[in-house]
Amino acid sequence: MTADNPSYQRPALMVTTLGSFIIPFMGSSINIALPSIGREFSLDALMLNWVTTSYLLSIAVFLLPFGRISDIYGIKKVFLLGFILFTLFSFFSALSPSPSFLIGSRVFQGIGASMTASTGIAILTSVFPPNKKGRVLGINVAAVYTGLSCGPFFGGLLTQHYGWRSIFWVNLPVGFMIILYTLFRLKGEWAEARGERFDWMGSLFYSSALVVMMFGFFRISSSMGLILLAIGLIGIGIFIRWELRVKSPIFEMRLLTENRVFAFSNLAALINYSATFALNFLLSLYLQSVRGLKPQEAGLILITAPVIQALFSPFAGRISDRIEPRKVASTGMAITTLGLFLFIFLDEKTDLFTIVGYLLLLGFGFALFSSPNTNAVMSSVEKRSYGVASGTLSTMRSVGMMFSMGLVMLIFSIFMGRTPIAPPYFPLFLKSVKGAFILFTVLCALGIGASLSRGPSPILSHPQGKGSN
Repeated sequence: MTADNPSYQRPALMVTTLGSFIIPFMGSSINIALPSIGREFSLDALMLNWVTTSYLLSIAVFLLPFGRISDIYGIKKVFLLGFILFTLFSFFSALSPSPSFLIGSRVFQGIGASMTASTGIAILTSVFPPNKKGRVLGINVAAVYTGLSCGPFFGGLLTQHYGWRSIFWVNLPVGFMIILYTLFRLKGEWAEARGERFDWMGSLFYSSALVVMMFGFFRISSSMGLILLAIGLIGIGIFIRWELRVKSPIFEMRLLTENRVFAFSNLAALINYSATFALNFLLSLYLQSVRGLKPQEAGLILITAPVIQALFSPFAGRISDRIEPRKVASTGMAITTLGLFLFIFLDEKTDLFTIVGYLLLLGFGFALFSSPNTNAVMSSVEKRSYGVASGTLSTMRSVGMMFSMGLVMLIFSIFMGRTPIAPPYFPLFLKSVKGAFILFTVLCALGIGASLSRGPSPILSHPQGKGSN
């Protein structure tokens, strides 16, 4: 199938952009509604945490298997079924009569989200030629970060005026639009690994190990958490050993062992998300608790970074079609490191305009890193591995998001324990925030090394790679 046909490209860009916005929007908007959900169902903090975690964990667990399934049975087919599942269980979540029903619906909603997240980038990479990939992947990355960062602000507006269930109702018209557009406008199918076997045993090893490891990570301050984390890591080792032996693996280990660009680009993505995802969580608590801002006011400040990223991500993507993506992405990681470093000095008197300035810097850094890094990942593999590559990159994002939140919870448990975020404890809270930003700055600085270590990308050596847009 041609990779330069506008009749394929416009619908593909339309559905993947909408999908890349609504999935992360769902993941981040629900956080601001947790107090309302807790009051309605009389939930404690642990159960409320599962409302969010069940969704993120489902996405992380199923991304890689569905990436492989899409390569075998059809990328568009998996994308479409994923949005049907996501939309259906958004409907069930909105009607939830109990907390267990809501958490169960969130699990299946996350499974649907994993099917779309593992295939969206693969669709774009399949229908656009190499000299246009950077631009469209930049648009996709902008949609992802805009969804992640706009979620708390618009989720707060919806919750305040229409109740927490309205967040799920919003998914329905968007979901129906994507489903219909995919069915009737997105032509063709892509299954470069058609006929190959699916590795069910490898999928079981991978999913089980990741679930156990994540449970351990969220309880890492206890001995049981350390035991679970160790078991999970052993499980990952068994998975790697199995994948090296099986004929048709869900993940080709040679992509990590023999493809330097793929391996270090994904490592850089994991580090970037681990160092930055909890930013909005920390600043939301700071702005609303320490500075006394209303949710809408805090949201207007926090939307600074995604607006800048949405503006500059397509530009950064186009640059990465012409300039070595390693250089562009590493520059973005360095700018992000500087932004995180500046937040170390946050205190109760920091000027709000100064905070906006820091967020402007971070948004620009995010833009320069994300789309060139995605371009490098997808251009480093063959067509038959587009689904796996897309799923791997999305897995790095999901796991990084969970690691980021886990690190914050660990720091809070060390400095604050179970004390509330109230005026008498603001000094402890600010100490925790400072510790988190120190850790994130160091982590992001290490990410610069991972980004630079990937080596030259194959994009510009492609015969079409230097063409003009």
